[in-house]
Amino acid sequence: MIRLFLIAARNLKRSWFRTTFTVAGAAVALVAFIMLRTVLWAWNAAAEYAAQDRIGTRHKVTFIMPLPLRYADDVRAVPGVTQATYMNWFGGKVPTQPDEFFANMAVESKTFFDVYDEMVVSPEDKARWLADKKGVIVGHVLAKKMGWKVGDKVMLEGTIYPGDWEFMIDGIYKASRKSIDDSQFIFHWDYLNDTLTGEEKDTIGWVTSRIADSSRSADISKEVDRIFDERDTQTVTMSERAMNVSFMAGFSALLTALDVVSIVILGIMLLVLGNTIAMGVRERTKEYAVLRAIGFEPWHVRFFVIAEAATLGIVSGAVGVGVAYPFVNNVLGRAIEENMGAMFPYFRVEPSIAILAVGIAIVLSALASLIPSIQAGRVSVTDALRRVG
Repeated sequence: MIRLFLIAARNLKRSWFRTTFTVAGAAVALVAFIMLRTVLWAWNAAAEYAAQDRIGTRHKVTFIMPLPLRYADDVRAVPGVTQATYMNWFGGKVPTQPDEFFANMAVESKTFFDVYDEMVVSPEDKARWLADKKGVIVGHVLAKKMGWKVGDKVMLEGTIYPGDWEFMIDGIYKASRKSIDDSQFIFHWDYLNDTLTGEEKDTIGWVTSRIADSSRSADISKEVDRIFDERDTQTVTMSERAMNVSFMAGFSALLTALDVVSIVILGIMLLVLGNTIAMGVRERTKEYAVLRAIGFEPWHVRFFVIAEAATLGIVSGAVGVGVAYPFVNNVLGRAIEENMGAMFPYFRVEPSIAILAVGIAIVLSALASLIPSIQAGRVSVTDALRRVG
């Protein structure tokens, strides 16, 4: 059987021009498929790798409405909550590069890195930051992109909170989990709050808490919301995974469209492979008739066709993955992480996606060869030998 497979595979060398272009076309389709599946996987990575022992509390109506500062202490008092921190979305931009988007937030300094312990900061950087009211800690990807280093002064232009805001880079963090964006800009909530007046003062965006038992996440969330049910401002609390999923729900139509496009690409690939295999079978009809005449069974002929198609799929899959891996990981992925880290903190080709792509290439090639292989097995020896052209 293996020898028959190898003989069938050699048939691909008979028309290098056709084989090369077929492999190239299938490989391009696979690269596009891998890119789309990587987008879908990376978009869901924040939910997939979310901390199981972390919950978030926000305004019941919408994420952008603030909560009173005192709510943070109320959350800390809930049984099962081991630590809590709060933060505000700042929305600042670098005046000289207004199109550069990155997450910048005012956080409670003393507790933030305890709750988000996967944002790894050296003790020296953290101590320097805690002692500096205008201090900021940035992700290593953002620092590299912007050319920032510890000790640099940075100016942001406020959008939600107008004005020019001066910061000093005191440290650089690196995420140890794929769900955390390595392009964030973290500074002291007190620095922001001291400049605010009226209703904006002493308000926070949301509270994030660590809990002792992740299996009680739903019960603790209900207990947190129950505390605020009778107050003017109600809350909704959910697991970090649920919060990330709720955020992604707004883009469900786009994700569905990408899913459909990836399937269409596979359909086009199936047609390309099917056409090439059918042409090869037609050209070798006499050869199959000779095989039948010297004693080969119909299943032998069908095996030759399917084996040749499977080899074409293996080669196409290998080429497609071989191109996609360096392109997505070293070029596209880095660019997306640097420019869209808030949405895609981790953009790399997962091994499972690569294996799936190769498997799909082989399966589609085999499917594309089914009809031609059946026809080849049914060939009439006398009719085929009489055929001209």
